[in-house]
Amino acid sequence: MNVQAYCDAIETKDLQHKLLVPSIWIRENHSQLVSLLDTNFNLIFEPSILEDYQYLVREAIIEKIGRISKVLDQQDKILIIRSTWRSFEHQRLLWEITFASFKKKYPEKSDGDIKKIISYFIAPSTKSMHVTGGAVDALIYDKIEDCVMNFGTNNGLEIDLSKKCYPYYPGISPEAKKNRALLINLFEDEDFVCDLKEYWHFDYGNTIWAIEKEKEFAIYGPIT
Repeated sequence: MNVQAYCDAIETKDLQHKLLVPSIWIRENHSQLVSLLDTNFNLIFEPSILEDYQYLVREAIIEKIGRISKVLDQQDKILIIRSTWRSFEHQRLLWEITFASFKKKYPEKSDGDIKKIISYFIAPSTKSMHVTGGAVDALIYDKIEDCVMNFGTNNGLEIDLSKKCYPYYPGISPEAKKNRALLINLFEDEDFVCDLKEYWHFDYGNTIWAIEKEKEFAIYGPIT
């Protein structure tokens, strides 16, 4: 599949998901949020825009992250936790900071164009899967190479948001494809689903997960 056909297919499927989300039944299991900071897993935590960010996830996700971390330990690699549960306020702040950054980077673009670009990758606070505690953003650090692995759109922890972020985008290097496959397979082996547009974002238990897994219901709803 060529680049344009792939992107068109992803965007069509993403729109279908957005239309389906409100109709998905959520049978909330009320599992608690637990901090990954309180584990003894070998993890790297990307600094957050919030100083006191606790990297909270639902209880069931703790064990999954632990197993992923152990697999990477055997490969001299470390899982980087970029972001987990976000409050509505946190999500709104992330949107505003990203908007300001794009405005500075692309002064020739209108506010409407910038909002359109951002909406591909950052959901409004009321629609983000991060508010469920069932979403994890992650990358991988290579201890031997002493760097964040190359995923095709990143310079270390900094990710350039574009359509090249779509997980199986054809026009990236073989190395980036291999590294994405490693990251995605680790999470899919733990029953997560990879976001359609973000190779670093993984969902478990929420409505996107329920849609992709064809479940009768989601088990995690928003936590305010």
